[in-house]
Amino acid sequence: MRRIHWFATALASLAASVTAPAMAQNAAAGATSFKQQCQMCHVNTAGAKGMAAPNLWGVVGRKAASTPFSYSTALKNSGKTWDPKTLDTFLTAPGKLVPGTRMVIAVPDAKKRADIIAYLKTLH
Repeated sequence: MRRIHWFATALASLAASVTAPAMAQNAAAGATSFKQQCQMCHVNTAGAKGMAAPNLWGVVGRKAASTPFSYSTALKNSGKTWDPKTLDTFLTAPGKLVPGTRMVIAVPDAKKRADIIAYLKTLH
């Protein structure tokens, strides 16, 4: 019985370590991906005014549509907060999470999304 308990504990520990956060996040790689995929629309500097899209400085932990920018009604009414999980879902398919959003660019690659989110966490 003791072996079964040890095995179950070990298996549970392994399962916990293989969940989504198990993918190594690399903020430096995320900065590169941000420049390639996001920076054409988004700024990422404290106090800068977003023109084509909102400024992403301090976005992690922030309520959606809470900074100076002309947001879509859908995003204003979404009630979302940009935590890592919500950002991951949004970047996977923006229109699925917030139907009516103006954001149309998705990041289908899970590793790139994780890296971009790791980079966004550094912007504070």
